[in-house]
Amino acid sequence: MSVNRNAILGPLLILLGLFLFFRGQVDWGTGTIFEYFWPTLFVIPTGLFMHWLYFGLLQRRGVGVLVPGGILLTVGAVCQLATLFDSWHIMWPGFLLAPAVGLFELYWFGGRNKWLLIPINILAVLSALFFAVFSVGALLGTVMGGQPMIAGALIVAGGLVFLTRKRGHH
Repeated sequence: MSVNRNAILGPLLILLGLFLFFRGQVDWGTGTIFEYFWPTLFVIPTGLFMHWLYFGLLQRRGVGVLVPGGILLTVGAVCQLATLFDSWHIMWPGFLLAPAVGLFELYWFGGRNKWLLIPINILAVLSALFFAVFSVGALLGTVMGGQPMIAGALIVAGGLVFLTRKRGHH
């Protein structure tokens, strides 16, 4: 199973370019590469290795290796994005999504056990909910001026709820 060098080099160059664009001036020292790219250097390759084991070496036998493979790929992506953009406060729900991805791969490539869909959906919905809540919270906090904006939105929402209540109830 040969890997196209451009398939690896292209995304790495894009990642480095995005990092430099959004991060600005960085003091490049001995540990800078490890400090900012440890997920890409260690976690993501381990997840890719697990997938290579299943699809290549094991010839689609041993579907269980996809569970840690999916978890590691997802955790690696979450950690890489959070590290590059200093966004741990927004990205942490990705850790809830990681086991859902691993279990979904087990479901998809395994025997399609419908009972796996219960934890997959619970984890995916919780992750999406927390991503939405914390992303909107961070957006309101940084873009729209923070607490005064949130307070104003709550006052308007409360007024609308009060004014649109059913007329029969007092």
